[in-house]
Amino acid sequence: MRRTPALLATATAALTALALTACGTDGGTTGGADAAEGSGELNLVSDGTLTVATEGTYRPFTYHDASGELVGYDVEVAEAVADELGLEIEFAETQWDAIFAGLDAGRFDTIANQVSMTPERLESYEFSQPYTVSRGAVVVAEGDTSITSFDDLDGKVAAQSLTSNWRALAEESGAEIEAVEGWAQSVELLGTGRVDATINDSLTVLDHQAEHPDAPIEIAAETEETSEMGFVVTPERAALAEAIDGALDTLREDGTLTELSEKYFGADVTS
Repeated sequence: MRRTPALLATATAALTALALTACGTDGGTTGGADAAEGSGELNLVSDGTLTVATEGTYRPFTYHDASGELVGYDVEVAEAVADELGLEIEFAETQWDAIFAGLDAGRFDTIANQVSMTPERLESYEFSQPYTVSRGAVVVAEGDTSITSFDDLDGKVAAQSLTSNWRALAEESGAEIEAVEGWAQSVELLGTGRVDATINDSLTVLDHQAEHPDAPIEIAAETEETSEMGFVVTPERAALAEAIDGALDTLREDGTLTELSEKYFGADVTS
């Protein structure tokens, strides 16, 4: 796929901005047994318990089901990590705007809420390896073969929110913009043939396809640039990030991460 420097820069900016705003609609190899034996060395808020901050309002990552139970992809990944480390788990539901302040204040050990590894955050925090990787995706009506790359958007009509960074990427690709309020309206316009495509985060698309398997849309192309999400801790808990890394290594090797990813997205979004 041909890439211009401007297009690369825009794609990277779009993914970074999404990572900063999506949640607010903003290694080591320490094994589980070793971590359990030395849980005091992890500097946990409560010894023997992994205290995890999450929003609880960000479907399909962290939300409440019909029974009121806290569920979601990030929730189950965090539970699997705690189990691998031999720790109990306690979730601290926190609004996104206050979640990093709570981490800094030591109210919880880590955050599991699709926290992206932006350059700014990497300067101030320690991250585990990523357990989610997303890309920008061009979405078209099912069976449309006229668009197979970002270059093919030139002269086409793309449904984009005027405030979305994906709009900039669509314009950079040469598309004419049909203004919409959000993803749901973009899908509707694709279905009626009023637009040729829309660009959005690949996780949004996969979630929609998992919830609506008969939706007549498909991904035609994805950005080479990615956004990576992991567990985040403060620098004084670097040993915890290393222990989580070890747990994620095991969960990746035994297929648990892939299984959870396919449960929520119908695809492997872990790498």
